[in-house]
Amino acid sequence: MTEDMAHENIRQRLAEKMAGEITLSEKPGEALKKWRLNFDIAQTDLSGYLGVSPSVISDYESGRRKSPGTLIVSKIVDALLQIDSSKGGQKIHSYEGMLYTDPGAKAVYATYEYTYPIQLAKLATLIEADIVNKGVEKPLYGFTVVDSKKAILELSSHEFQKLYGWSTERAMIFTKVSTGKSPMVAIRVTNLKPGAVVIHGIRGNQVDPMAKKMAEIDRIPLLATTMDIDELVDVLKKYSQYHIIE
Repeated sequence: MTEDMAHENIRQRLAEKMAGEITLSEKPGEALKKWRLNFDIAQTDLSGYLGVSPSVISDYESGRRKSPGTLIVSKIVDALLQIDSSKGGQKIHSYEGMLYTDPGAKAVYATYEYTYPIQLAKLATLIEADIVNKGVEKPLYGFTVVDSKKAILELSSHEFQKLYGWSTERAMIFTKVSTGKSPMVAIRVTNLKPGAVVIHGIRGNQVDPMAKKMAEIDRIPLLATTMDIDELVDVLKKYSQYHIIE
């Protein structure tokens, strides 16, 4: 199989995954928004490619407009992939390992996907965290608790990216850290960036200044908490189960 054929195969499988998730979701607008954010594509860029008003995309994502049918979903998914391809296809390539292999399970302590997103301030309140760097706030569609020592010492850069699951718009919670510097270094060398990073085991004033600086450069929200890890996971899962749209 040539490199072009392999790329097209990956793209086709990813398109099927994306379209299926959006179409079958109880909240297709939220699913659409999640994938657009995953690809770091602005509403204006997507609407411009499709030749529609930005308000059309906004209305679909917010639920103000009737849920898009399969044809429209297919066009939107294709547009997201085409735009990424025009930029070099980095996001598409980053998802390759997730389509074929186990996403670094040996380093994952817990992972969870949300139907409705959680905001950064709410996350900080729930897990009693200090906000070290506010960064660019994004809706978070899940969380992954990672054994930082296993992730950083045992996983390659490519394997590390698999920890995100199917949405980068999630909180990556690193356990067993002493300064927070190593997780931020690991994130800096990957193409995919999480919606937020949580350093577990130290308070905000104990986070290495270099870790904070890296978070500032990548504009990633950085939090720190000492809440018991099992309690933290339980609290975040219960939030999803009892969530009321705020």
